[in-house]
Parts: sequence; structure tokens; C-alpha cells
Amino acid sequence: MWVHFNLKVIDLFELQPLFLLRERYTPEDLFNEVKEEVTLVGGTLSIDDSVEDKPYRDLNKSAFIGYFWSGKHKRTVKGINLITLYYTDLSGYSYPVNFRIYDKREGKTKNDYFREMVLEVKQWGLKPTWVTGDSWYSSLENLKFLRNEKVGFLFGIADNRKVSLERGKLVQVKSLEISESGLLVYLKEFGWVKVFCQSFKNEPRYYIMYQPTLERLNHLTRAEFKQVHDEHWQIECFHRVIKQVCNIERFYVRDEQAIRNHFYCALRAFGKLQTLCIQGVIGNCYEISRQLFVPVIRQFILDHATEATFA
Repeated sequence: MWVHFNLKVIDLFELQPLFLLRERYTPEDLFNEVKEEVTLVGGTLSIDDSVEDKPYRDLNKSAFIGYFWSGKHKRTVKGINLITLYYTDLSGYSYPVNFRIYDKREGKTKNDYFREMVLEVKQWGLKPTWVTGDSWYSSLENLKFLRNEKVGFLFGIADNRKVSLERGKLVQVKSLEISESGLLVYLKEFGWVKVFCQSFKNEPRYYIMYQPTLERLNHLTRAEFKQVHDEHWQIECFHRVIKQVCNIERFYVRDEQAIRNHFYCALRAFGKLQTLCIQGVIGNCYEISRQLFVPVIRQFILDHATEATFA
């Protein structure tokens, strides 16, 4: 794509690095862009991370590149680790509201980033009813942090996590008989939680739910578990879209701020797609990507087709 500017022909793709180097976008900018699209009180705030593959990048020449465990590849891969807070409101509208790029120079863990981001979005005005995450984020420190913040949570837990049904007798959660309605147990060094079990690919997965009051915790149902779990699944869909449609893995800059800006733009693009879906302009986030190519392919066929083509 070309434009004429000051009597010079400039490739628009050459302007991309200039834009990414010039701007100074922050996670709060992302929140401010999407906060008008959702109800800030009462929704579900989900945490997860994703590795953006960059297998050919030199670790010594590009910011943020490292080796991270990839759920997609089931092994350690070279890339950039994006940690995202994703919010779903009571109407089902969902957007990313905060993010971090893992930077080993900061000396923080993903759990440190998680707690830091939760405090930030609460300061910005978000008041979720639930916080959700997979077992990576179910550390005792995180659970106590959320309890102190007086917010409910749902987290996956390892099957060897220790719980008790009676004082002084700890057992692994996988040894329990858990009904469809869940089971109230005492989580070691934490307190009362409700355990649910769900089969995934013929393997049991265990989850704990917590509410600030024991009465509310007692009355949690399977339906509530399923609803909150389904809302957490939205962040998995988000990861696929930012890779397949928003091209978060496709960039050619190596500077730290430029990469931060690129990631911000990819998340902002996702937000725009979500809004178009909510407004009914497109049926899903993949539709607009397909629409970009269909007219081009059609025109190419018409331009190069001959009578022999259809004979």
C-alpha cells in the first residue's frame, strides 16, 4: 500500500515502526477505552496468560523474548508472555481491561503481576463479584489476597491439593466423593471453600469457589459454578482471536516500548471487534477477517479467468 506525501512515495508499512516507537500507551489507556462498553459492577474478572510465539527472534536483540511453557504446544517455546485480565459484565459483554508483558528484569512472577493488576482495575472503578483463573493462579497467597479484597473467586486446583472434611484430617481433593452440587471443605491454611468436579477429555478437573460469607458459600449451586466457569472460558476465546485475527504475533520491531504499543493495539483491535459483535454489525470476530479476503480473491479470479477455466 502506497501514499504520496510531500512528493515522495512512502510505503505505509514503513510508517508502522515510527508509530509504535512514538506512542506511549499504557494498560490504563486500554481500560479507559473499554470502560464505557461494560457495566463496571458485578461481573467476572478472569486472569490468564498466553505465549505469543516468536521462534526466530534473538533473545539478545529483542525485548521480552524468553522461554515459556505453552499450553498450545505442550512444551516450552520461545516467545513473549502476555498476562491479561479479562472482564465479563452481567450482560455478557466482555473485554480485556488490563495487561502485562512478562519482563524478567522486573523480578516479578506472574502471580505478582496478577495481584498488581487486580488492585489497579479496582482503583480504576471495576468492582467484580468473581475473580477466576486456572490452577497456576490458585496459590495460597493469591487466595488470601482476594479474600482480603472481599471478592469471590473460582480457581482450578491440582488434584493433590490438601483439604479436610473434619478437623485434623487432611486428604487430597482427588480422594473425595464430590456430588454435582459440590462439597464444602476446609482448604489447608486458607478456610472454607466449595469444591466442584468437572470432566474434561475424560479426566476429572477440580475447582474451588469462595464467597466472603459462609452462608453465601453454602448456597452456591452447580448452575452458578457452570455460569462463572463459562464466563472464564471467554478469555480462552480471546486468546485465539488476538492471534488469528488481531495478529498479535506479527510484528517486526524489537524495541521495548514499540512492542508494548503493538500489544496494546492488538488488544484494542479486539475490543473494536467485540463492540461490532455486540452492535450486530458482524456475527463474530472472525467474520470481518474473512470479509477482507473474499472480495480480493473474487476479483483475482475474475481478472484471470478465461473461458477455458469454466469449460
